Amino acid sequence: MEAGDLKPLKPMIVIGSILFIVTLIIPTLLVVPFTEGTKGSLVEDIQPQVLSTPEIENAIPVSVPVYRTEKKVIEEIPIEQYVVGVVASEMPAEFEMEALKAQALAARTYIVQQLLNEEAIGVPKGSTAKVTDTINHQVYKDNGELKEIWKDEFSTRLEKITKAVNETSGQILTHEGTPITASFFSTSNGFTENSEDYWANPYPYLKSVESPWDDQSPKYIVSTSIPVSKFESGLGVKIGDSSEIGTITSRTKGNRVGSVKIGGKTFTGREVREALDLYSSDFTWERKGNDIVITTKGYGHGVGMSQYGANGMAQQGKTYQEIINHYYQGIEITPINSYLDKLTAYSK
Repeated sequence: MEAGDLKPLKPMIVIGSILFIVTLIIPTLLVVPFTEGTKGSLVEDIQPQVLSTPEIENAIPVSVPVYRTEKKVIEEIPIEQYVVGVVASEMPAEFEMEALKAQALAARTYIVQQLLNEEAIGVPKGSTAKVTDTINHQVYKDNGELKEIWKDEFSTRLEKITKAVNETSGQILTHEGTPITASFFSTSNGFTENSEDYWANPYPYLKSVESPWDDQSPKYIVSTSIPVSKFESGLGVKIGDSSEIGTITSRTKGNRVGSVKIGGKTFTGREVREALDLYSSDFTWERKGNDIVITTKGYGHGVGMSQYGANGMAQQGKTYQEIINHYYQGIEITPINSYLDKLTAYSK
């Protein structure tokens, strides 16, 4: 073949080369947007992300009907998975392992008590749910919600919390053979509170105890300023231009405000706390111009287990059993098996 015969072939070679390159590029263009998962890829819009999560051991054949507030649906959640979601939502994952175990026991005991109660309180009327996923009961978040919050820390934090739940699996707290009201809160003022000093009923295991570890909490002492007008409207009182705000007339066993007299009216510390949305019912105040500066000590109702106190005990080498027995007086750690028939019958 002579050179002149090659000229007509050049366009064909160029076109063929272009088609070959395009053939290589097109699959890449199709794949890249779908595989860049960390960059908001399209695959996340097309199919749900599968989360790799630690295995829950010794699963108990009981589920918890939880009213999911945002979705407005009831989800049946295996009880140990529910406990994982509660511990993850209610206690910082950075806390010590023994504190997380104590929280798992409290959370499991709480839900067992709720399941055994014939009447559910605080759920939508006519609902078959036993609890909601809010602070009205126990805060619960599923793995997808936790992933959004924890992001890159999701796997390590969930593994740690699941370990705490697994190592306390099937254990609940009882008093004289009955699951206790395992109340807990964030931060004490140095003492927990007698149940009857905050709620109406006394519980023999919810008694005031020392909790000196709580000063590590960022909410141990907090000051906030509110306008006099808001203070007056919140409590329904008038203090006018007086520098005298109110007089504390009694304190509780846990050193919180028992009663206080303001503008001719008498309030409990709890009433003031709830009316003004304060961190604690251990408070002091002073007037500065048209504002009232209120300083609180502690965070929460103060009854039962202090979470920061539990963590402080764990940091000092205390076990979860020791933590539990400090905050809940005269209780026993009991296998859930003795209640399994009732719980299983309910879950069916």
